[in-house]
Amino acid sequence: MEIIPVAHFHSPFTTKFGIPRQSGLVEGLRGRIVFEPEYRSADALRGLEGFDYLWMIWGFSANIGARKAATVRPPRLGGNVRMGVFATRSPFRPNNLGLSSVRIESIEHTEASGPVVHVSGADLMDGTPIYDIKPYVAQADCHEGVKCGFADSEEWHTLRVDIPDDVRRALPPEQWRTLAGVLELDPRPHFHDDPSRVYGMSFGGSDIRFRVDGAVLTVVEVVPGSQT
Repeated sequence: MEIIPVAHFHSPFTTKFGIPRQSGLVEGLRGRIVFEPEYRSADALRGLEGFDYLWMIWGFSANIGARKAATVRPPRLGGNVRMGVFATRSPFRPNNLGLSSVRIESIEHTEASGPVVHVSGADLMDGTPIYDIKPYVAQADCHEGVKCGFADSEEWHTLRVDIPDDVRRALPPEQWRTLAGVLELDPRPHFHDDPSRVYGMSFGGSDIRFRVDGAVLTVVEVVPGSQT
């Protein structure tokens, strides 16, 4: 079976580095679903405005040539423990397929691109192919009081984000709020722990440079118009 994209996703992230590791972790993170020309039909989305959330089935397009293995090292476990690939949300999967639940913010009907779905809480890179979307239905999709494996015992550890006043002026407050939510999740690989190292992350067309010392992440510079 061959599957082709019905749409592509547009987001502030032009590279993989820094993207939240799960959907919904940064609710203010906005993105757009723009359909391919043959699927730009308002009829195809009729009724979607009645739902708050949708599922996206999409492709890890940046991992196509990556090596696949039966076991992976989940960041949630510090990157030091191996688990079966099918017991994790690892992006290194046999068929490179991802699944995300996002909130529908609005559906805009445009002359140039047809219906565009604006969503929040996504964990996708800019240009990611989307193979299907489906409405989220709580009666079928939400299961309360269930076991969630190692995710039950391992908490999310967040960082305190420090943005000096001279750096803060580089971006508007609303963008900083979203970016701070991304940075507090610690974008670094979990085996990195060098407080002198400066990391660069592309976000919204700017290069965000930061250091991490212990539990504090400090933004040291914002370079507009850069692609890390």
